[in-house]
Amino acid sequence: MKRLLAFLSLLATPALAQEPTSAQTPPPLEVSVTGGISAPMPIAIPVMPTQAAVDTPAGNTEALGRQLAEIVANDLRGSGLFAPLAPGQLRPVASSEVNAPQFDYWGGTGAQALVQGFVRANGDGTLTVGCYLYDVFAKAELARQGFVVPPADWRRAAHKCADTVYARLTGEGPYFDSRVVYVSETGPKGKRVKRLAIMDQDGANHRFLTNGQSIVLTPRFSPSQQSIVYMSYVGRIPSIYVYDIGSGRQRLVVQNVATTFGPRFSPDGRWILFSMATGGNTDLYRVPASGGSAQRLTTSPGIDTGGSYSPDGRRIVFESDRSGGQQLYVMNADGSDQQRISFGGGRHATPTWSPRGDLIAFTKIAGSFRIGIMSPSGGGEKLLTDSWQDEGPSWSPNGRVLMFFRSGQGGGGIADLWSVDLTGVNERKVPTVLDGSDPSWGPLRP
Repeated sequence: MKRLLAFLSLLATPALAQEPTSAQTPPPLEVSVTGGISAPMPIAIPVMPTQAAVDTPAGNTEALGRQLAEIVANDLRGSGLFAPLAPGQLRPVASSEVNAPQFDYWGGTGAQALVQGFVRANGDGTLTVGCYLYDVFAKAELARQGFVVPPADWRRAAHKCADTVYARLTGEGPYFDSRVVYVSETGPKGKRVKRLAIMDQDGANHRFLTNGQSIVLTPRFSPSQQSIVYMSYVGRIPSIYVYDIGSGRQRLVVQNVATTFGPRFSPDGRWILFSMATGGNTDLYRVPASGGSAQRLTTSPGIDTGGSYSPDGRRIVFESDRSGGQQLYVMNADGSDQQRISFGGGRHATPTWSPRGDLIAFTKIAGSFRIGIMSPSGGGEKLLTDSWQDEGPSWSPNGRVLMFFRSGQGGGGIADLWSVDLTGVNERKVPTVLDGSDPSWGPLRP
């Protein structure tokens, strides 16, 4: 069991130190904190059986068993830390085997961990999905979870199962059962149609929230995930709106003939932080989320924008050109004690504080645009991507993955969503219906 617990992707902690090897116990997987792992963990995720094939609004439970296993496998594969066995290596599992695995068989496949489960249609119209995690070598159960969901949420049960596996084997927080709001784009450069869109973190359950008649920019989730704050140019006037996801209603929060930028909720949901240009100067302001008078937080000459709260709401990181070029600064939430934290070559923009509070992500501009991270004090700067134009990072709920948008060379205006983990090794394209920009990764769903 310790062999699996030693599998850690991004951190090294004393509690997960490796044990001495012996002839009976193979060595634990070696993990490089800076370069990722040498090989993902082989894991078996067979089709989840059902005792009775029943038609439901989500589909037949027999088909759902296949789809649930596929989603769990895709989530874990996408993390870069696991290598699910190919379908040809997986044998059918009977319902009676779900909590009594055939360890000798699975050991012969090379799998080090095993995920088994089941799906059942309930009399009240809900579905029950069981999820069991096993250490194949130790022949031991590591975790079990059961999820009762309405048929419309069957995919969430799969994501929650994957989260259970990920959290148990890495010691990190979960992140698969989460959503992303972003700007969906289409059309030629200069005439791009931009709509708010929302989807699961894997691109499923995609839907548009606005119709594209007005340009929308920089959407951000509220802490409750019930609403989204964003910029829109309705009537060519830059304004800040809050969109209620449940009702589809929008309400105006700030309207001004001056240019406004990048609204973002405070962690407690009471305030909306934004930038506004007045009198030739751009400063950070905050306004009550319910509406009201805006309070100015910065007063230095130049452009102050891109504010992001720390998880405890006590500090704000932002970008400013007061020193002659875009650099990162931190200040208290009331605007006091402003200090520069980024130095060295190039410019730094679009900062966002990690939900763990330990890092700040940003866009580094030095010829190309790259995604980087640093500590809140400015130390340990590290660049994670190396493309032509990567920008606008947003954190996963567990603070271990970043989503951003990548524009291609040639000036065509085409952009796509991508993600990268803190090692900088596991980089992948995020599927979207159309082009995408300005992603905001929401918190873990309740």
